[in-house]
Amino acid sequence: MKLLAGNSNKNLSQKISRFLKTRLVNSKIKKFADGEIYVEINENIRGNNIFIIQSISSPANDNLLEMLICIDALKRSSAKNITAVIPYFGYARQDRKVVPRTSISAKLVSNLITKAGADRVVTVDLHAGQIQGFFDIPVDNLFTTPIFYRHIKKRLKLNNLVCVSPDAGGINRTRGLSKILDVGLAIVDKRRPAPGKSEVMNIIGNVKNKVCIIVDDIIDSGGTIVNAAKMLKSKGAKEIHVYITHGVLSGDAVKRIKNSPIKNLVITDTIDNSKKINGAKNIEILSISNLLGEALKRISNSTSVSDLFK
Repeated sequence: MKLLAGNSNKNLSQKISRFLKTRLVNSKIKKFADGEIYVEINENIRGNNIFIIQSISSPANDNLLEMLICIDALKRSSAKNITAVIPYFGYARQDRKVVPRTSISAKLVSNLITKAGADRVVTVDLHAGQIQGFFDIPVDNLFTTPIFYRHIKKRLKLNNLVCVSPDAGGINRTRGLSKILDVGLAIVDKRRPAPGKSEVMNIIGNVKNKVCIIVDDIIDSGGTIVNAAKMLKSKGAKEIHVYITHGVLSGDAVKRIKNSPIKNLVITDTIDNSKKINGAKNIEILSISNLLGEALKRISNSTSVSDLFK
């Protein structure tokens, strides 16, 4: 078992490496002057099980192509099995045709990863669960709910909590957390007049004098979450805490969150935001390195991954 770190999230790769007590594969990944990506494996990996760790985060196209070239280099170096560990699966929001004559990009990316030579894929909180079916190879989709549960239980009193879904599509995720916390559930009724913009219409459920926990998988521009927080506050919510797996945080997202009613935003390190959130006192990062490390160990040992979430 060996780990290869892509350039998208080296901090996470190093944490996983320390957890597993194994060093990262000696490799060279660089760009030529014209932007072409060059990958060189500088040690013998013949017959080894290799896990390449790479998020498809900004710059998404560069990081995606870098992962594909790494997989090809590993395949041509006679690796026995190649597992693409993709903490943040970019293009996952393009999983269906919402208007005519558009690409289902998530399917295209899945085909590219498979064709490049990956034997297995590990992801974290896929935006759409059906993306697992886009692959013709095994997919392990890990969940951050246990990490969020432990953090909430440690920081907040459970007797006045309510879990809030920011839209109808996230109800299952929110219900899962509310069930293990044994607290109530509320839903934000919203519509999206244009891509990247949302308008909150109403709150379904009682949030008055409650500590609200908004749960979602992705925060991009922050508009949806901030609008939801404002509506919750107007309905009498006492405090608003937000737990989100993937902090895309594009544009003025950090500034928007800093000036919002959100008391604390908790994201994971599936995307490296260590520099971006510098100085934002109401944004906290939890590491998923132990969860990913344990999952990779179980895959390598051919033991159950699903037992992690029982």
